[in-house]
Amino acid sequence: MSVQDRHYLCIDLKSFYASVECVERGLDPMTARLVVADPERSDKTICLAVSPAMKALGVRSRCRVFEIPKGLDYIMATPRMALYVERSADIYGIYLKYLAPEDIHVYSIDEVFMDVTDYLVLYGCTSRELGERIRADVLASTGVPASCGIGPNLYLAKVALDITAKHSADFFGELDEARYKATLWNHTPLTDFWRIGEGTVRRLERMGIRTMGELALAPEEPLYREFGIDAEILIDHAWGIEPVRMEHIKAYRSESHSLSSGQVLMHGYRFDDALTVAKEMADGVALDLVKRGKLAASVSIWVGYAMTADARAQAREEGGVRAWYRAIQSSGGTFRFVAPTNSRTAIYRAVQELFEQHVSPDRMIRRMHVVAGGIIDEGASGIQLDLFANQQDLDAEHRRQEAIAAVKARFGNNAVLKGIDLLPEATQRERNRQIGGHKSGA
Repeated sequence: MSVQDRHYLCIDLKSFYASVECVERGLDPMTARLVVADPERSDKTICLAVSPAMKALGVRSRCRVFEIPKGLDYIMATPRMALYVERSADIYGIYLKYLAPEDIHVYSIDEVFMDVTDYLVLYGCTSRELGERIRADVLASTGVPASCGIGPNLYLAKVALDITAKHSADFFGELDEARYKATLWNHTPLTDFWRIGEGTVRRLERMGIRTMGELALAPEEPLYREFGIDAEILIDHAWGIEPVRMEHIKAYRSESHSLSSGQVLMHGYRFDDALTVAKEMADGVALDLVKRGKLAASVSIWVGYAMTADARAQAREEGGVRAWYRAIQSSGGTFRFVAPTNSRTAIYRAVQELFEQHVSPDRMIRRMHVVAGGIIDEGASGIQLDLFANQQDLDAEHRRQEAIAAVKARFGNNAVLKGIDLLPEATQRERNRQIGGHKSGA
């Protein structure tokens, strides 16, 4: 079977968090005015979701609360991440009524790809009819509406969803290569297309390229000089080509692995207060390694400082998400262990040393990441040993960490707290009540 003979669906749950909150309140997700945001945070907090009715009034997705027009009557729903995860799992269960898990790729909490090629004869229908059937089942079972893109490859199904389905009355979009060229080669902005960000657009514009049609017909050599191997993806996508199939996604295994902890602080933290938070994060990463039976070859830290007034003004002038990222000045470093470890003591000390060496004591800190790199299994062969380590102490610490992990797994993450977690500047207790940095609602 050729690539063009395959049939893919890309299904997106419309304004998922907002739709779930509407259903919980007995409201119509398509007509209710609702945003999902934490009212306990400042009015600068980002709305996690905006209902379609709010979007129709000009309120953009992922806006900040203060950007919502004054005088607009709407409901603000506090995030309940545990509920959204549960509903997402319920909907995945609906997908499994129609397809095997090998033919479903979960792209995000509210979006999936499906290879329905081998199911059309079984169900005696077209890909459009199967998409309708699945979408209707989701709506009837959960009250959550969905959009669907259809295409002969993953890329065209995704573009059909993002550009066509989300702006059509029936929430369906369908593309093949010919229709893609006829209808979207002159479409702007280019950022509407999957995997094209503002930085890529700027680089293409410098080359005189502003549409997919111009990209497809442009000389290839300058593109490869500018983008390297990524030019191949850009050129393929400009022609509506995507060689990666579902079986390639399912077979993919990353060559490198890491575990990380990151957070955006509620306000600027002084050096000593931020160090307390970094120690909490190191503690959490070490415990996570033990729970997973993993060892780390290194640990890294990254901190982003509070923006200066000049940097903020420059970002506003330039506009766009990338400009704000460029405005964030940062510091960081990496510590490589003599031998791979999951020792809390070793990771804790390494993070403290990195923090004291690389972080400016005179800057306010707003963002932090702690990353354990070079992850391998505890029982992996050929692991280098640290001849100077006290193995008896390491074994005792490991047993304590396993006991702590077991208690937390049974009674909740706040069932066992360390003294550092009770300090006023600490964040771990509150984060233990969150999922993905937002209130779990549990």
